Amino acid sequence: MREAIHNLEASKIREVANAGLGRDDVLAFWFGESDEVTPEVIRQAAIDSLQRGETFYAHNLGLPELREAIAGYTSKLHPKVDASRIAVTSGGVSALMLAVQALVDAGDEVVAVTPVWPNLTAQPAILGAKVRTVSLVPANGQWTLDLAALRKAVTPKTKLLIVNAPNNPTGWTMTREEQQAVLDHCRETGTWILADEVYERLYFEPSPNGCAPSFLDISRPDDRLVVTHSFSKSFLMTGWRLGWLVLPPALVEGIGKLIEFNTSCASVFTQRAAVAAIEHTAEITPRVVAHLKQCRDTLVPLLEALPGVQVAPAKGGMYAFFRLDGFGDSLELAKRLVVEAGLGLAPGNAFAPEAQGWLRWCFASRDPQRLVQGVERLKTWLSRQ
Repeated sequence: MREAIHNLEASKIREVANAGLGRDDVLAFWFGESDEVTPEVIRQAAIDSLQRGETFYAHNLGLPELREAIAGYTSKLHPKVDASRIAVTSGGVSALMLAVQALVDAGDEVVAVTPVWPNLTAQPAILGAKVRTVSLVPANGQWTLDLAALRKAVTPKTKLLIVNAPNNPTGWTMTREEQQAVLDHCRETGTWILADEVYERLYFEPSPNGCAPSFLDISRPDDRLVVTHSFSKSFLMTGWRLGWLVLPPALVEGIGKLIEFNTSCASVFTQRAAVAAIEHTAEITPRVVAHLKQCRDTLVPLLEALPGVQVAPAKGGMYAFFRLDGFGDSLELAKRLVVEAGLGLAPGNAFAPEAQGWLRWCFASRDPQRLVQGVERLKTWLSRQ
């Protein structure tokens, strides 16, 4: 086995979830997905496709009609994007890995903004890159970007900068000014930007286009920029494993080759479901976002009322990221909460060492009362400590 693979850390989130296996009394908020099923109109499109016998290979880059649909969807939110720049992938995580495979050689320097979903730092490490991190800075539960530190870290030696905003786990979202500063700096250094924007529609601040600021709003088609997206979050399609990339034209052919050697293509029936999802965006996504805002606004005030808790409302995403004063090891704390409180949360140090002592609570709950029950369990547990 390659040393880079041997040295990979196992998922701390999975480790906590494994501690709750076989227990039906645990309120689980550890994974980043809603407990609401995919809308019926999307499921029916996949069923219809299977009934038609669409069980064969598709084009590496995706069905032409889905690429056109994604381009149209994207162009309604941002400046026009041509379908020729879209690549359909087998999940958002596959989109990220394909981008890294296309851009990073062993020994290259990669900079990532953390805390972040661990896949984003593991993927370049798997390919033998040297991964450096720039941490967001917490203050009273709110995480912010140290732009000067990021500029200092990204030099002409930096092959790739990875940014996830809205951010998993912190809820941090880049401002337009921060994006412009980062893009300008990376143009000067010749650094590629991999922007993970899968949570862009899960945005709770006033916005003219109903989504978070995107690098697509300020970039040129030929910029060294790759933007990744997924159907998982805003369409409630986590298990479908379908995502996409917005690419500069020069990268499209190479990505098509990589898809061939990784997964060949996304399945046709899931792509038909994705077309239906886009066609029904107006009736699906705004409802999802409104419900998530209700969940956030239910959970965060209850957490704020607990003694020793540092938390701030997330501007985007589906997570409350909070710190409990007086507790050190996040993984140990999360395991104790499973066993002693029947509460399943993700440990902060799964996302970066600087998030030690923090916990991530996915508030994407079909029934907000589950969030209330979870806080009551946490409150009771804290009273016993």
